[in-house]
Amino acid sequence: MTHLPVVSGKNCIRALERVGFGVIRQVGSHVVLRRPDPFCQVVVPDHRTLDRGTLRSILRSAGLTPEKLRELL
Repeated sequence: MTHLPVVSGKNCIRALERVGFGVIRQVGSHVVLRRPDPFCQVVVPDHRTLDRGTLRSILRSAGLTPEKLRELL
């Protein structure tokens, strides 16, 4: 099992933007990103550090692996 890196919400958003996601809207500290093809929508909290479970859920929804996330950071 690969360990997840410790990332902030802003860094996670930047990494997702590099693979085709765009910011749709922000409500409070939660940023909604969407990718048109294949369609996928994820919500990323804009916190200093993301909890492991939250980051794992974001990666699973976006179809990314921890290794790919490291490459994008």
